[in-house]
Amino acid sequence: MASSKPDATSPSTGARGKRSPKRLVLLFLGAVTGTALVGLLIVVFALAMAYPNLPALDTLTDYRPKMPLRIFTADGALIGEFGEERRNLVHLKDIPDVMKKAIIAIEDDRFYEHGGVDYKGLLRAFLHNASSSGARQGASTITQQVARNFFLSSEQSYKRKAYEILLSWKIEKNLTKDQILEVYMNQIYLGQRAYGFASAAQIYFGKSIKDITIAEAAMLAGLPKAPSAYNPVVNPKRAKTRQQYILLRMHELKYINDAQFASAKAEPLHIKTDSGEFGVHAEYVAEMARQLVYEQFKEETYTRGLNVFTTITKADQDAAYLALRRGVMDYEKRHQYRGPEAYIEIPKNKEDADEAIENELAEHPDSDDIIAAVVLAASPTEVTAVTASGEELKISGAGLSFGQGWLSAKAAPNRRIKRGAVIRISQDGGTAWSVTQMPEVESAFVASDPTDGAIRALVGGFDFNRNKFNHVTQAWRQPGSSFKPFIYSASLERGLSPATIINDAPISFDAGQTGGQAWEPKNYDGKYEGPMSMRRGLTKSKNMISIRILQKIGAKYGQEYTTRFGFDPEKNPPYLTLALGAGATTPLQMAGAYSVFANGGYRVSPYLISKVSDSNGKVLSQANPDKAGIEAHRVIDARNAFLVDSMLKDVVRYGTAVKALALKRTDLAGKTGTTNDSIDAWFAGYQNNKLVGIAWMGYDQPKNLGNKETGGGLALPIWISYMQKALKDVPMEEREVPPNMVKVGEEYYYAENPPGAGVQNLDTGARGTPAEEKVKDAVKNDLF
Repeated sequence: MASSKPDATSPSTGARGKRSPKRLVLLFLGAVTGTALVGLLIVVFALAMAYPNLPALDTLTDYRPKMPLRIFTADGALIGEFGEERRNLVHLKDIPDVMKKAIIAIEDDRFYEHGGVDYKGLLRAFLHNASSSGARQGASTITQQVARNFFLSSEQSYKRKAYEILLSWKIEKNLTKDQILEVYMNQIYLGQRAYGFASAAQIYFGKSIKDITIAEAAMLAGLPKAPSAYNPVVNPKRAKTRQQYILLRMHELKYINDAQFASAKAEPLHIKTDSGEFGVHAEYVAEMARQLVYEQFKEETYTRGLNVFTTITKADQDAAYLALRRGVMDYEKRHQYRGPEAYIEIPKNKEDADEAIENELAEHPDSDDIIAAVVLAASPTEVTAVTASGEELKISGAGLSFGQGWLSAKAAPNRRIKRGAVIRISQDGGTAWSVTQMPEVESAFVASDPTDGAIRALVGGFDFNRNKFNHVTQAWRQPGSSFKPFIYSASLERGLSPATIINDAPISFDAGQTGGQAWEPKNYDGKYEGPMSMRRGLTKSKNMISIRILQKIGAKYGQEYTTRFGFDPEKNPPYLTLALGAGATTPLQMAGAYSVFANGGYRVSPYLISKVSDSNGKVLSQANPDKAGIEAHRVIDARNAFLVDSMLKDVVRYGTAVKALALKRTDLAGKTGTTNDSIDAWFAGYQNNKLVGIAWMGYDQPKNLGNKETGGGLALPIWISYMQKALKDVPMEEREVPPNMVKVGEEYYYAENPPGAGVQNLDTGARGTPAEEKVKDAVKNDLF
């Protein structure tokens, strides 16, 4: 039976066996469209389900950011800021228009037109990223950035992006555009722990945001994209490039005119290279205050927006800082130059050379006016060096004198000033640059009000950024001869008087009397003058006099008596070496101790914080210091304080502190101190009942300061420099004589202990000076 086959060319066969291209395209488009519609429906459904579950916007509508701890001087100058977020909350109306426009120009130029998501921007970024292998463009609006910063992670995913868009719509529905921009400008991170543009203006330029220029605004506006990459402190060149681009965008958008554009492009920017720097150098004060506040408020210290007002004043702190720095650098100039800090190989290619120099100088930060520089060329007559800012400087003549010995070709290779050497330079207040060096020696200064202990100035070291150890509060050092007045004070309660005659002659002791080994003390200058009055012994800081006084009254009594002034007995053991200040104390403790002499006999404790308030100004704690004049706080007789004060005034008039007469005042008193082997140098002094100042200098690892270096040559100049400014408008004041005292000749005595009573003589029979013999003759003849 013959089989029959269908015709391969029949219409029915073609329809089943082969579809037309047109039909295939239609089927494909239908499938794609259907899939897209299904996908869109799923997305819309998912978004519709997700939208009601989005987080509440309370943190935006009731914006209360973490506020840092801020430390102020007594007169309102900001000296410190602590917290994870350094922030100044500012309202949009207080932000200059140029700052807003700079941000909008670079971050979201259609901000006031879109509804939270800029679809044109999204499409533009998509096309660019799809067609270019270069840097990818982003399309996040300011609103999206707010959504991300407040509610989302930085995860790069479609899910996160979808939530970001949803949140942006919700934010736009609940807040006005101005409210969104205000939150953004206060919340965005801008590097250096700065949050918000007001804080960044202070940190990078040291000024209020209302004073920002167009050029500065453009620099700040470049930070949100990548705070580390465009940070002008860390990457000044990259930051400058972005700033110039933002200025161009502002010009294209007609936010600034041609003249403003040209001026802003050329404007030099003065970036604060030390972002921790404030208007006052009070870093040690700020850190002290932070520690004290943390003891009370714990972790809330850094988030509650506490404002801490210290007792220091800006003028006093500035004077103390400059005085200490000058004193230390004067010491450095008297000693040998130690050579460059480091060496680098400078590449021949300029770009590579600039980068190598920039990287090296980042390891040697400037210390205020002591600048780090890399030597480009050096000869015995001229040095060319470049600083971190790129400025090339030429140093010659007197500017090379300090390092002259290391410019010679014969100088040791590892000490020679040559190309690639990292050196220090300064201007010393003038216009010419000089070679200098960072000091190894340390110093401290503290000044306080003796009537209540309020600290007026405190500098804990040469440079807080190099050495955070606070020498005012933490350095337990031997006070040397500056401790002698407390032994003299004790002796007045044991029947001695300033007129008591004591023999300045060599003396020796066995180990049992010193607590260690046999001791043969000497006067600092090695000279002995025989019998003299106790007053003259203090004026000339005679060691033999102090030792004999303590031997007379007893070392145990001397130790116990000094605790009245705040000294720790365990750090000042009861041995005869105590007479020469062989114990230990801190400059702060010395300030409290000398306040007793300055205020007439009352113990006051130095204090730093006057009050703490919250961000709304509510006072949370207030200082209630002990005050002089309240008899419950009296620790020594007013007559005792008067007599010691009169002897300390003689130290200034005729003794080791005579340099202080340069201040042309008669109401100054104090005592120099130089320890054995010139390891510690002190000056402790005051102006009657107004201001006590303590200066110290020494090495952290104790060593000799120099054979001719003394408290009078090292610490006293710091004290004088400070007091010259601090006492400028303070009238001179003479101390009143307390009751129950008698005056015979030029000397005062306790009424119950006139000449002829008490201890008249610790002498061995030798004759004293004519004046001293006159007093003894008067005693014999019963003239008192």
